[in-house]
Amino acid sequence: MMDFNSDGSNELVVGSEDYDIRVFKEDEIIAEMTETEIVTCLCAMQGSRFGYSLANGTVGVYDRTARYWRIKSKNQVMTIDSFDLDNDGVPELITGWSNGKMDARSDRTGEVIFKDNFNNAIAGITQGDYRMDGKQQLIACSTEGEVRGYQSADTGMRGNLMDTNIEQEAIRELSQRKQNLLLELRNYEENTKASQSERPSGLGGLDSAQMGIIPANTQLQTTLFVNPGIEHKHGPHVELVVTTTNDTVIKAVLIFAEGIFEGECHVLHPALNDLTNSHSVVIKPPKDATVDLHIKAFVGCKTSMQFHVFELTRQLPKFSMYALCTGPVPDPQSSVTFQVNERINRVLMWVNQNFLLQDDVICDDVLHIIFMSTRGSGPLLIHMETNGQVLIKTADMDLAGEIVQGIAAFLNIEDLQSTVDFPNEMEQLQTVLVQVFMTHTHLTIIDITKNLSLVNDESFVFILKVDEYHTVRQKLTAEMADHSNLIRSLVVRAEDARIMGDMKNMKKAYGELYDLNKDLVQGYNIRCNNHQELLKCLKVVNQTIQKAGKLRVGKFKTQVVNACRMAIKTNNISALFKIIKTGSS
Repeated sequence: MMDFNSDGSNELVVGSEDYDIRVFKEDEIIAEMTETEIVTCLCAMQGSRFGYSLANGTVGVYDRTARYWRIKSKNQVMTIDSFDLDNDGVPELITGWSNGKMDARSDRTGEVIFKDNFNNAIAGITQGDYRMDGKQQLIACSTEGEVRGYQSADTGMRGNLMDTNIEQEAIRELSQRKQNLLLELRNYEENTKASQSERPSGLGGLDSAQMGIIPANTQLQTTLFVNPGIEHKHGPHVELVVTTTNDTVIKAVLIFAEGIFEGECHVLHPALNDLTNSHSVVIKPPKDATVDLHIKAFVGCKTSMQFHVFELTRQLPKFSMYALCTGPVPDPQSSVTFQVNERINRVLMWVNQNFLLQDDVICDDVLHIIFMSTRGSGPLLIHMETNGQVLIKTADMDLAGEIVQGIAAFLNIEDLQSTVDFPNEMEQLQTVLVQVFMTHTHLTIIDITKNLSLVNDESFVFILKVDEYHTVRQKLTAEMADHSNLIRSLVVRAEDARIMGDMKNMKKAYGELYDLNKDLVQGYNIRCNNHQELLKCLKVVNQTIQKAGKLRVGKFKTQVVNACRMAIKTNNISALFKIIKTGSS
């Protein structure tokens, strides 16, 4: 809980297994940030800043939706907390690691201002007035029970916990820069000698090719396109082609990108006999997100001992895994329709910016464009009339929501209502509810039809399911309470028989006690399974509500989410389906 948007009230910040950090204000999601791994820990810091950690060993700090900094370690993050360790009035991000290290980092830069090492992994970090002197202390505990406490620095050391190492770090950094500059100077001098040498190539060790001299007009060019992967071993993907403008060769290519490659980087290092001036890299974005590709290439001659480093950045559009269709494609049955007061060219501009196209799409009158998903979710149709009516057709409800949110953000639309028709999603929701209901009641469709004519009424099915779960839970709870009382009486009977030397009755009582214990364990397992089924059912419903909310913007999004949850609260599930489709009851 923290005041995310500085409005004086706290919002709920949630990290999830789908790599997203979401901020809730009551029932409304007001912000979303996508990370590169599962979010494992969150902690509030000062103002609108909060710390986070990921399953791949990354920690960092956000200020609202902007990431201040992040660092990645080969070790796992066990826990994080915020504490003003250097007494400068601003809390630092405290991190406990799997290798036993604990460090404090500045919330602004990520610089380490304090560190300590335990013999075992950190189990937890908390804070409290342990010394009962009215001041908070930072308390860390290892997995083997080792506990250490830390208090804020004294006034004289305020903000300077690691002063003893600052001079050494500065000298080390300057020495490293000096060595790099000397090496670079030596290379320039040798290249100058090589360029003035009249010795033919191969007769001396300083010929221009070996020294890495390349034409001054050498440039590095990149091309991105969608490869359907029909005859490619990697299947459908985005292909990045890196090329030089002359006969120079590319020795290696390094690409840094968030959430695409394992470890967030990819290295292409062809064999000596495969060195050419052009290489391609397969890219498969797991999610629809805009990603910056930071590319570094080593360029030189085939016999070069030294290479020039070329650096450039290309942006991968958000919907890069959708190929433009030129032939006839069957229209999807699901759709979302909304109205905007904008020219077609504005929406067309958004399409050209967010899809990976070789040439910009142009249209004279009505916008009608079809893409095919390379992930297997089918075609995506975007249609817009001159009167501002926009029609999005796709079988993927999540994708439709991303399209709606993207267009609304580009056009600066604060409130947007839409009409939704996703029959497959609604049928799937109803099917899940009916299947779980049948599983728990052990009835068939024929049995239900004979006794109840409302089998196709979503409201009836869901109410029965939820009521059944609660009934089973209450019944099991009552049975467990009765069994607990019976267990106490059996224990007393068995012990009385043992003291009296009545072995026959003692064995009988303990036998009954054993059977009763088995019944209790079995009842507990049934109760757990019942609870899991209920959670699974509610999760499907909640995900559908969130998808329906993303198909609207602003106040209409909030209205849909609130109305859907009110419909569930009042067991009016028929109204739930109507709200999802039309946006109101």
